[in-house]
Amino acid sequence: MYSTCMSGTDTARRLVEATQELLWERGYVGTSPRAIQQRAGAGQGSMYHHFGGKPDLARAAVRRSAAQVREAADAVLAREGSARERVRAYLEREREVLRGCRVGGLAQDPDVVADPELRAPLAETFTWLRGRLADVLEEGRAGGEFGPGLDTAGTAAAIVAVVQGGYVLARSAGEPGPFHEAADGLLALLDAHAARATPAS
Repeated sequence: MYSTCMSGTDTARRLVEATQELLWERGYVGTSPRAIQQRAGAGQGSMYHHFGGKPDLARAAVRRSAAQVREAADAVLAREGSARERVRAYLEREREVLRGCRVGGLAQDPDVVADPELRAPLAETFTWLRGRLADVLEEGRAGGEFGPGLDTAGTAAAIVAVVQGGYVLARSAGEPGPFHEAADGLLALLDAHAARATPAS
């Protein structure tokens, strides 16, 4: 239903976008049908014409948020440049740090993770992201940028964990500094692997 509605009407698109924002701000319980309608500028009849109800709309919104997170990450990781440069670009790309991650925040919502259809796009996104980062790191290792001892899969998982943990640190501090400190620390660890990859003169 989501793809058909999204391509067919502006109202359906506004409803999904409003739900995305409200889920990010308030979580599943705090996202009421009335709030969605008000944010989208749509009436109750329009909402139920396009979607079966809040659960159906939430699933469409979570899928769209997950797809947008993947698209944004891939746009950076697919650039030209060394593996480190692409990882750095991913870590330093523009983010609303104090709002947290759209996907990561949903993964901390008990009502979202209790619903397999809501949880699935989150798991798929993090699995994809770890794999994409591992591919970039493997390119760097194969090209001699990193030493052969670099665990690409483990390092990719660590990058994802640093980003998600960085959001938590920044939000708890009320300022983005801890996020950037965590990202800088991770880049320093990558540099240590790069240094060991170069023979001593």
